[in-house]
Amino acid sequence: MPAQKLGIKPLAWVGSSLADLRAMPDDVQDEFGYALHQAQIGGKHAKAKPLKGFGSAAVLEVVERYDGDTYRAVYTVRLVHAIYVRHCFKKKSGRGIQTPKPDMELIRRRMAAAKEKDDAIKN
Repeated sequence: MPAQKLGIKPLAWVGSSLADLRAMPDDVQDEFGYALHQAQIGGKHAKAKPLKGFGSAAVLEVVERYDGDTYRAVYTVRLVHAIYVRHCFKKKSGRGIQTPKPDMELIRRRMAAAKEKDDAIKN
């Protein structure tokens, strides 16, 4: 039975987000995978928080620390047909907790691509 009929939204990977996730340590992949599954079934992972700078809780971020590094997955639940994974990355900046500007710009660009992809899907 298709996932949509079971009440599970499919995942859609924008840009290199899937390859970037697969390059992360297994424990990080597991945590992000669980968070994305929670979003697919309409829930919210305990570590999922709205990403600042996007004006609502429709863009979420999960942060995972592993072996001294910080990894992030950013996805949107706002669009109709899927959960769009916009960016998965290892935070490189050692200063502060803020998402680096180049990553924020990439997330914004990928939102446009996700919206275009979602709009193209016919019901």
